[in-house]
Amino acid sequence: MTTTYPFSAIVGMDGLRLALLLNAVSPAVGGVLVRGEKGTAKSTAVRAIAALLPEVDVVAGCRFSCDPAAPDPSCPDGPHEPGTGEARPARMVELPVGASEDRLVGALDIERALSDGVKAFEPGLLADAHRGVLYVDEVNLLHDHLIDLLLDAAAMGASYVEREGVSVRHAARFLLVGTMNPEEGELRPQLLDRFGLTVEVAASRDTGERVEVVRRRLAYDEDPEGFAARWAADEEALRERIAAARALLPRVGLGDRALRQIAAVCAGFEVDGMRADIVTARTATALAAWAGRTDVRTEDVRGAALLSLPHRRRRAPFDAPGLDEDKLDEILRRFEEDDPEPDPDPGPEGPGDGPDGSDGPDDTGGGPQEGAGDGAREQTPPTAPEPSVPDQRGGEHEAAEREDGSARADRDGGAADPGEGDGGTGGAGGERAAVGAAEPFRTRRLDVPGLGEGAAGRRSRARSAHGRTTGARRPRGTLSALHLTATVRAAAPHQRARGRSGPGLLVRRDDLREAVREGREGNLVLFVVDASGSMAARKRMSAIKGAVLSLLLDAYQRRDKVGLITFRGADAELALPPTSSVDAAAVRLERLPTGGRTPLAAGLLKAREVLRVERLRDPARRPLLVVVTDGRATEARRSGGPAPVERARRAARMLAGDGVASVVVDCESGPVRLGLAGALAGELRGTRVTLDELRADSVTALVRDVRNVSNPRRAA
Repeated sequence: MTTTYPFSAIVGMDGLRLALLLNAVSPAVGGVLVRGEKGTAKSTAVRAIAALLPEVDVVAGCRFSCDPAAPDPSCPDGPHEPGTGEARPARMVELPVGASEDRLVGALDIERALSDGVKAFEPGLLADAHRGVLYVDEVNLLHDHLIDLLLDAAAMGASYVEREGVSVRHAARFLLVGTMNPEEGELRPQLLDRFGLTVEVAASRDTGERVEVVRRRLAYDEDPEGFAARWAADEEALRERIAAARALLPRVGLGDRALRQIAAVCAGFEVDGMRADIVTARTATALAAWAGRTDVRTEDVRGAALLSLPHRRRRAPFDAPGLDEDKLDEILRRFEEDDPEPDPDPGPEGPGDGPDGSDGPDDTGGGPQEGAGDGAREQTPPTAPEPSVPDQRGGEHEAAEREDGSARADRDGGAADPGEGDGGTGGAGGERAAVGAAEPFRTRRLDVPGLGEGAAGRRSRARSAHGRTTGARRPRGTLSALHLTATVRAAAPHQRARGRSGPGLLVRRDDLREAVREGREGNLVLFVVDASGSMAARKRMSAIKGAVLSLLLDAYQRRDKVGLITFRGADAELALPPTSSVDAAAVRLERLPTGGRTPLAAGLLKAREVLRVERLRDPARRPLLVVVTDGRATEARRSGGPAPVERARRAARMLAGDGVASVVVDCESGPVRLGLAGALAGELRGTRVTLDELRADSVTALVRDVRNVSNPRRAA
């Protein structure tokens, strides 16, 4: 059995450790979402906290970990008589990204239910995680419908499995921990809100701390058992403190004044709904219990807000999560001025209420940890709530600082404006500083023709496990979606031969049919953006960036992967490899400078190479190529080679031969138009749309005009 890295041996990461400990004290807090770059000990910390959880008593032989003192009356393995059980450690269950719905919630054997009349249920990971920890690494890459099922079970404390009239329910209460790297894509705001707390983690920039991390990790890898033994006293002290805080939690009083503080903070940050208030209240209560107190104070409310509100402040898909600590302090200060009197009833706190028997105002609950050995002095876990809360200012403030810094770099490093016109002439070597994007708008839906079988999404038609039923077929593997009518039709002709004598229908395995369903899939949307001098007019480029940003927002909502290629000067550049992080594409687009010649052929050939590689990586995900250009092509002509326009057309024909669905967004403007973008769309066998036609409201207006022409009375 692998020895787990000790929780108390983790260096730094105060916010992450505190959030995990608070959930261990009070699972009602609602779990933790850990956001951070790769290699920051996210998984190590999650696995380590599971080893600190108290043992659980379970009914012997129950696959659903029922509590013998209060067994679940609807347990599929029940009913159980209350009595003594057996103790075992709390489980830590990992949900892999590629898990199926049946693996998560469990599966009913429909074949046995119909043919043998037996309700057979195979438990899933939610049942295994009951009364333990459910860990989802890379939760942002999990399919949306699986995340919905997961969070519904976490919120209700139960899992429901429904299959064609056969249903099973079982308890599913667990500490939910998800980790994610924001560079690989964000979670929807609705799903972010379902996690109780969130923390941002990053590798320390302190040399001494980084040295200590490496030293401890090497020592652990060399001798895991010996390393764990050196930290055993610290681990036991933490385990005892968690148990003491759990015992104290029911006696913690959340006074009316603390509730008003929480309401003022949540209202001040304009969070949606009431879940933020509830989670903040539960977190503040857990913070008080962790500190060994029976009353919730202002520092508890502040610490709880820093953990429960950052991810709920995100309004738009491209907004960075974060919380302004200065604003938080200002809200609490104004509350103190309006309501200076302390709560008249601080609760029945007295000597011995804390886990170590102390209750002073500055007590940090350090009793169990003191004297634990040298390891405790080297790296103690977070104790006092306020110092242990992470600096959440990095979301809004650091993002703004990065953007300001980038803008300064662009202003300082950009050459003089070469003026609008073809970069192939006077301004061939010039570069304009990046301009901001115009206000995004709702775009018309661009989809890939035909029927795909890619990952679930909201763009193109595809065969999927969810959607409208379009037919039936013999099962491929385990039957999960029964087509009842087709099954009855297959079984009906054989009833006399099977000797049916009663009213029931005799169904055999060969009669079973599964439903074929059609839904929507997510695609790979690859943007190829012309950033040459011919696009360099500031208002024009701002409008183009606004259009691409609108398409990116549409891709975010439709669950697409996106990539970004830009071409200008002498070559094309893959500015963003295909990724689920639409936010990253928006950042690259915002900082995109313009200027130089127009190597259109290079941009198309780069797109063909990127799509070829992606086809090998994910063959089921169909691509949609979006070329944003005015169709011009100017570049240094090779001796004896074809003209730039002809090279671009040849590249377009190669893409068309590969069967790539394409859309050309025509950016040509002015009184004289050459129609080059339309010709390019023809070579690509794709669709041409102008910037105006890209707007969904313009399409609606066009339909309205057509209806009015066909119905003069309506127009009148």
